[in-house]
Amino acid sequence: MKHMRLGFGLGLALTAALPSMPALAKTIDIAIGHQSMCTDTYTAGIVVKEKQLLEKHLPKDGAYADVEYNITWADYSSGGPITNQMLANKLNIGVMGDYPLIVNGAKFQETDSLRTLYIAGTGYNLKGSGNAVVVPAASDIYSLDQLKGKSVSTPVGSAAWGMLLKAMQDTGITEEVSLKNQSPAVGAANIAAGKIDAHSDFCPWSEIMEFRGTGRKIYDGSETGVPYLHGVVVRQDFAEEHPEVVTAFLKAVIEAGNWIEENPSEAVDLMEKWTGVEKEVLYIYFSNGGHLTLDPTIKDKWVDALKLDHTVLVKEKAIPPLDFDEWITEDYIKAAYADLGMDYEADKAAIVDPETANAGLPVEIWHARDGILQYKTLPEFLKAVAEFQGTGAKLNAAYVYDKATGLKLFAKTAYFVLGEDGAYETFLRKPDAEAHAAEVKGQVIDLPTAVAAFIPSE
Repeated sequence: MKHMRLGFGLGLALTAALPSMPALAKTIDIAIGHQSMCTDTYTAGIVVKEKQLLEKHLPKDGAYADVEYNITWADYSSGGPITNQMLANKLNIGVMGDYPLIVNGAKFQETDSLRTLYIAGTGYNLKGSGNAVVVPAASDIYSLDQLKGKSVSTPVGSAAWGMLLKAMQDTGITEEVSLKNQSPAVGAANIAAGKIDAHSDFCPWSEIMEFRGTGRKIYDGSETGVPYLHGVVVRQDFAEEHPEVVTAFLKAVIEAGNWIEENPSEAVDLMEKWTGVEKEVLYIYFSNGGHLTLDPTIKDKWVDALKLDHTVLVKEKAIPPLDFDEWITEDYIKAAYADLGMDYEADKAAIVDPETANAGLPVEIWHARDGILQYKTLPEFLKAVAEFQGTGAKLNAAYVYDKATGLKLFAKTAYFVLGEDGAYETFLRKPDAEAHAAEVKGQVIDLPTAVAAFIPSE
């Protein structure tokens, strides 16, 4: 990783450690590219914007006493256009997923003089979940190898595009799939209309399609075995001219994450209003046991994942070289942690694995009137669903966990297994459910069938 010569990491000593500041303009323009339809960017995007957290943390004294800030936010459907605008010097800061991040760094390093710095994460899923390949709900396709000879769309340049490339490379079907470039909204519309065989997209589009009943996952990013992460890049010239502003931005990112973790229900309600994404979909990312671990630290494991992602794109001849040591720096995020009195190394060392972290968590029903209701066991959950259905109660959603990975799922899309001994388990993938059913001499059933067993006969 790159270490700036500025003595970052000493918190309040940051300003004193900086080189002599150039004469500051009266107005500092801060232009940020974010993605309101990408959940894993929210702590550096829509939440910071709507709660005006950057304004809260921007320096206002010393060399910045007479400065006015002109903050502008530009919303994009994926990370690729953000990089283009950063190259054009229309944006100073960008937030995007893993594959767009490395494309960003590589494209800048391809130029003679322009550079970006990868300065912080926003969140991750250790299993790689967030990206997914979805087929129309009525499709007879259940696995990636069934896509031979089919058309698959994806936002080219996005994290989902990168995941799809790796998945096809791993499966050996790259040459047998017709790849089309479609934005998330167009791809989701084509899935709903049955106009495309499959669509690969990033968080939370696959869950949006599942929640609306238009699509069904056949491949989850967790199957790549590579962590899925998002982060923040900044133009190096901007960072060197205004390091305290960059640190202020990261303090806002940290506060945004803390707010969501402390107020998940309020957060998903507000984020639904800000983005239009249903709160029930957002809950699967931001609740306890959800897909997304909010964490701005830069872990060695993430650097390894980004390097692996780069090799995937190199195989497709889709990316220039990238010097990771020059591109990545922890200095700004360490300074932000120090200013806030937080322990960076402790957070950096912590990695949340859903398989262990979510073990034993209660399954949940989102009752339209009573909110989130929790149940310790699947039979208690199924009995409750049956009783609510009997009374005509409106249920917004219900959530269970994948036994194989620990990932939170919509119950209506999960594969239930009823064992010979009467025990229930739930799975994300049909092959996993079938393998477990064979092991326990059970059967694979859907949610309505599982609930039916708990409906009183009289």
